[in-house]
Amino acid sequence: MATLGIDFGTSNTAAGIAPDGVPRLIALEADAQTLPTAVFFDAEAKEMLLGAAASEALLAGAEGRYMRGLKSLLGTSLMREKRLLLAERLDFIDIVARFLARVKDRAEAATGQQFTAALSGRPVRFHSANDRRDAQALEDLREAYARAGFDRVDFMNEPEAAALANRQALRPGDLGLVVDIGGGTSDFTLFRQGGTDEIDILASYGIRLGGTDFDRSLSIGRVMPQLGMGSEIRHSFGDGTHLAPNAIFNDLATWAKIPFLYGPETRRAAADLLKYAEHPKRLARLVKVLDEELGHDLAFAVEAGKIRANEAEGEAEPVIDVSMLKPRATLPLPRDWVRKRLDPLAQQIGMAAETTLQKAEIDPAAVDRLIFVGGSSLMQVVEAALRERFPRAELHRGAALTAIVEGLALCSSMDVRG
Repeated sequence: MATLGIDFGTSNTAAGIAPDGVPRLIALEADAQTLPTAVFFDAEAKEMLLGAAASEALLAGAEGRYMRGLKSLLGTSLMREKRLLLAERLDFIDIVARFLARVKDRAEAATGQQFTAALSGRPVRFHSANDRRDAQALEDLREAYARAGFDRVDFMNEPEAAALANRQALRPGDLGLVVDIGGGTSDFTLFRQGGTDEIDILASYGIRLGGTDFDRSLSIGRVMPQLGMGSEIRHSFGDGTHLAPNAIFNDLATWAKIPFLYGPETRRAAADLLKYAEHPKRLARLVKVLDEELGHDLAFAVEAGKIRANEAEGEAEPVIDVSMLKPRATLPLPRDWVRKRLDPLAQQIGMAAETTLQKAEIDPAAVDRLIFVGGSSLMQVVEAALRERFPRAELHRGAALTAIVEGLALCSSMDVRG
């Protein structure tokens, strides 16, 4: 029974095997080692696109429904809600399953093997503040793998897989701390390198906070006020005013919730806000975003601005391109403002790393190496928060975007089950 290692991530997905004990990543889209975890239900072609093709269809203005951040919905009631997509009533477990089935098909075509089992990565905690949701998330993902055609799926904590893949970065006896900052969660594993290929896992811990939370914070702080967040709305009767409700703006700034905002109720609510707005130009932009379904275009623009703001100081001052609202329009995104805005989130990540060591009763000064994995681990504010707490530890990045799947591939070849 061939087993496929799969890192199903909030932002990106990867798959791999390890023939002869050497990780081999499978190209799931052209020559790319990672596949964006995104789908687009193309209304004209009557098909589901995934990965870069899904994002390209959205940005090209194709008619259909785009979804990203599906992993963030695991464990919520939304996973079981059915929606009409391409003349089928599907729930979100179906959608995740179809994405995973495509990964399975592409891996089989690339390797000539049939994969009846999967070793899947999982965050240490899907939902750090809710045990019931956390358990349900795992069951949702297990069911998605079954619907995708896998006879068996086993799970391994993602930072533990990354620890295994990066074990050679440590000397025998060294203590390493994996800092895995993904799109939706931050996960940590403290381990000791043995004298062989084996490692000793001392503690793992995780919180529900990741790169999409950075995007959301920047969007709420910089973009949503331009759409009317915080604006005064006149009472329909009388002379008083109240602030525009935050819910619609919070959801519009959240990748996984954007597809749910294009229904008639939300559009009517936005139109009512515009009718009584003290600043109608701002609320008119909100109505435009909903009517023209520009929520993901804005989210991509914020993400791109975040990446530019994380670049070296010598580069041009970053901006958020909001030309979809007004031709050639941009919003400044000063690096100092970005750092101050994101620092509270980075400090939460730093405190979670400290909690990992507390679970193992290890002093932070004993850590020899910080191993950063996950796309959002590349953020400067994250590195600063961790360096502050582990000043003696050397920093190792390695394969930030593929370390997890490399570890899963190694474990799948060794028939490790978790």
